[in-house]
Amino acid sequence: MFSLRARTVVFDIDGTLCFDGRLIDARILAAIGTCERAGHRVVFASARPVRDMLPVLDGAFPSATLIGGNGSLVSVGGEVRARAAFAPAELAALMEAVGRYRAAYLADGPWDYAYTGPVDHPIRGRVDQGNLARGVDLAELPEVVKFLVVGASDMAELAEAGRRLGLTVNHHLDEAIIDFAPGSTTKWEALTSLGTGAYVAFGNDINDLDLLRNAERAVRVGAHPSLDGVAHVTVAADPEAVAAEIALLAETVPPAEAVLPSDTVLPADTGMPANALPPAGTVLRTPPARA
Repeated sequence: MFSLRARTVVFDIDGTLCFDGRLIDARILAAIGTCERAGHRVVFASARPVRDMLPVLDGAFPSATLIGGNGSLVSVGGEVRARAAFAPAELAALMEAVGRYRAAYLADGPWDYAYTGPVDHPIRGRVDQGNLARGVDLAELPEVVKFLVVGASDMAELAEAGRRLGLTVNHHLDEAIIDFAPGSTTKWEALTSLGTGAYVAFGNDINDLDLLRNAERAVRVGAHPSLDGVAHVTVAADPEAVAAEIALLAETVPPAEAVLPSDTVLPADTGMPANALPPAGTVLRTPPARA
């Protein structure tokens, strides 16, 4: 048993809650629902744009706050807005590098998208699963909030070119993709812009690093080495294990606390002592044994 002052729980989606790119296991959904009813504010923070988060959530937690595009998009109360976009000069410089390294890409606007990659690329199957948007030419997007490279002649050099431009770069070596975001945009930066103080975070990949590093309780799903130094708890990438860890949070809220709507923005906590947590990197939980 442990205690927390955090009243917000932030969940990455792919590789953390969703393991097939399409659905979240019913056990995980039930555990999140238990936390919400116990008084926790629920936030989902994904590399996906909000458009592509909705089909995976499939109507669950309609009042939850959504952070999409690794922090470039937010949805509060069902209203989607872009909070960060590439400046024209940034985008022009990035496109020069894209041309130099013959890159194929997925560029997201606030809602629609432009895609130039192979039709059979795994990423393409995750784009607009709900048929909510339009695939258009890059020039037709009113602004670009996220830019994902799915192939290039030299991925490492292209990633380095993005860093030299001052962009946020997440090079996912295991998936052979590069995620570019405007300036210093991250999930954690977006979360703090919404006025969130203490929180619990669940994540699995390098783009969750800042989110977990600044959490009161940081839960790593799986074993990505980039999160070794920041995770307080590591659980297996297994729906049963993840659901069990989420369910524990419901027990940390005093029974007398009122239940708050998911879209309530709480002020930063002040004047409360931090609770002790296990050292970062501690592995506490594996999937429960099956009968």
